[in-house]
Amino acid sequence: MTRVLLIKTSSLGDVIHCLPAVSDMAGAVPDLTLDWVIEDSLGDIARLHPAVTRAIPVRLRHWRRHLLEGQTWEEFGVFRARIGAAPYDRVIDAQGLIRSAMLARLARGLHCGYDRHSVREPPASLFYDRKYPAGVTLHAVERMRRLVAQSMGYQVPPELDYGVRTATARL
Repeated sequence: MTRVLLIKTSSLGDVIHCLPAVSDMAGAVPDLTLDWVIEDSLGDIARLHPAVTRAIPVRLRHWRRHLLEGQTWEEFGVFRARIGAAPYDRVIDAQGLIRSAMLARLARGLHCGYDRHSVREPPASLFYDRKYPAGVTLHAVERMRRLVAQSMGYQVPPELDYGVRTATARL
């Protein structure tokens, strides 16, 4: 079994853009167990993808506004325990921000992300064990597909599959 933690917390468009990378990984990695750290309000989107084993909610937006409240620190402690409970084979930060790189560092495993020329916030690349290029002029979907493929050691497949399954449709 290959355990992967994907960090892509927000926003709605970014989360949707990440779905093809999840589909690619599911097709290329046998026995994949995929946990996804995602903003609590967007967790249902991650859960629509059949390859996602567990959506781990994070409330960064809320926590920043309520930093000094005890409940914030209790919630953060629960979150930290969830992602630190068992090691991952790969921890992939597909967000590319300092805050997402710091979240990734709370998990045990090989930390992968964009190199300093490809990442949205260059200092974030300092948090990664493995850094990969993905041209900044590429569409976000293609950038994330390349990052995940390089992190996991497979070629990006030619077909694009968002992988979302609903009771009536396949998107």
